[in-house]
Amino acid sequence: MQKHIPIILLLLLLISCNSDKRKTIDVSGVEVNFSIDRFDVEYYTSTAENLHLLKEKYPLFFPKNTPDSVWVNKINNKDEKELFAEVQKKYLEISFLETELEQLFKHVKYYNVAFKAPKVVTLQSNIDFQNRVIYTKDYLLISLDVYLGMNHKFYADYPKYIKQNFSKEHIIVDVANAIIDSRLKKVHNRSFVDKMVYEGKKLYLLDRYLPTSNDANKIGYSKEKMNWAITNEEQVWKYFIENKMLFSTDTKLNKRFLDIAPFSKFYRSEDNQSPGRIGAWIGWQIVRSYMKHNDVSLQQLLETSTEEIYKKSKYKPKR
Repeated sequence: MQKHIPIILLLLLLISCNSDKRKTIDVSGVEVNFSIDRFDVEYYTSTAENLHLLKEKYPLFFPKNTPDSVWVNKINNKDEKELFAEVQKKYLEISFLETELEQLFKHVKYYNVAFKAPKVVTLQSNIDFQNRVIYTKDYLLISLDVYLGMNHKFYADYPKYIKQNFSKEHIIVDVANAIIDSRLKKVHNRSFVDKMVYEGKKLYLLDRYLPTSNDANKIGYSKEKMNWAITNEEQVWKYFIENKMLFSTDTKLNKRFLDIAPFSKFYRSEDNQSPGRIGAWIGWQIVRSYMKHNDVSLQQLLETSTEEIYKKSKYKPKR
């Protein structure tokens, strides 16, 4: 048996390489054109004398009924100037973002030829983390002050599960999610499994749009929480089935297993070891299993009902 081990390892390596190749999409021939404007830099280095030039360039950001004094006071505000200084320390140069956005836009366009890369504008939003990325067909607004790193002093009052993704690495994930939210139709069915699969579709789109990003970054888990999800997948699935949750329409399940939270709520003493959104993570595995066992396009996946995905997924948690 030992004589065959090197051969077996070689075969496994080849299989693994071939599998990776099937997942890798060549987007080198896909063309996207976009620009990045540093509104944050232009605004906080403006003066009362040249503010009118900025208003002409960015009319979207300056409501007509707001007097210039408001904008000048904002520019000169001590706290905002300090925040701007910290953003510049981190993001004086953003060529990395241009590269990441180009790859993302190319992958989105590969799967959706009608996609047009938006005009990208970086902002400072006074750490409005709930609106840190805003996407429309024409614009992509990114608040860089939300991505200074989870241990930054300005985030001291934020809970860990919120600020753990206030990082440079998570910008592209938030951008991809904003694009996905605009493309994926909202789920109308009310059952727990419907909602899980809906979240699973969104995460699977991240697989396709961000093929080089790791799973923990895509779902926003720490390494420890990711390991917990992988290790306890079978037990979580059993818990959902044994408690007859899959087809339940109880909206309390959203907060327990789908919403962003410090942990999922099984009502057990070790709950705090689990990650939040474990239902979304299970939904992700269901969708991945469905795509593995069914020859369908990405667009077909998005249009396929939850019931069909669930039945044809052949999902079986790893032991």
